[in-house]
Amino acid sequence: MGSRKHFRAERLKEEKQSKYIASLNNCPTSPRKMRLVADIIRGKEVDKALAILKYTNKEAAERLEKLLLSAISNWQAKNEGVRLEESNLYVKEIFVNGGRMLKRLRPAPQGRAYRIRKRSNHVTIVVDSKNSNN
Repeated sequence: MGSRKHFRAERLKEEKQSKYIASLNNCPTSPRKMRLVADIIRGKEVDKALAILKYTNKEAAERLEKLLLSAISNWQAKNEGVRLEESNLYVKEIFVNGGRMLKRLRPAPQGRAYRIRKRSNHVTIVVDSKNSNN
């Protein structure tokens, strides 16, 4: 490995240690439906985001709520001495990517077959403290 690649890999590794990430892979919901809920909580404070997700009437909201709680616990694991209430945590980034697609065939009229694509997605949440940015 060249020196530039090596230095870049080291820098990315250090940045990753200071990030508080939780990810959900192969969630059996279409990415479009998940993005509707993800857009609601992007940039919000963690306690407000949890309240929004609790009362959102979508299946994706329940999965995102669990994922957000996981990101918060990851933050707590890396910052043991700091209290959660004083840290002003917020959802820094949330993105939904397409995952594995199951392809099936459904019988159609006149001997044809229609293709069914059962989509899945990958969700990643990054949580950060507003105090660390100042």
